[in-house]
Amino acid sequence: MPKAILNQILNQLEILDPKELQQLNQAIQRYLVEQEQVAQKTTFHEALLISGLVKQIKQPGYNQQTEQRLIQVQGKPVSETIIEERC
Repeated sequence: MPKAILNQILNQLEILDPKELQQLNQAIQRYLVEQEQVAQKTTFHEALLISGLVKQIKQPGYNQQTEQRLIQVQGKPVSETIIEERC
């Protein structure tokens, strides 16, 4: 980060009230924890690759969930039908 941006941020700290400073502190702490977790995970993955235990690290896929709507069923409940078929 350029020094000018850091100085701007530090100067703006003086105009924040204590509650806002606390919120800022919590946000910074969360960010630092997340960055440390990412670094640990990366180090772990690199160690796996170097040791030859894995050939590649796949990133998890993010499937967007679609809204599921309930349907109306005629007759007895499906759970009863399943139990009857098992017996």
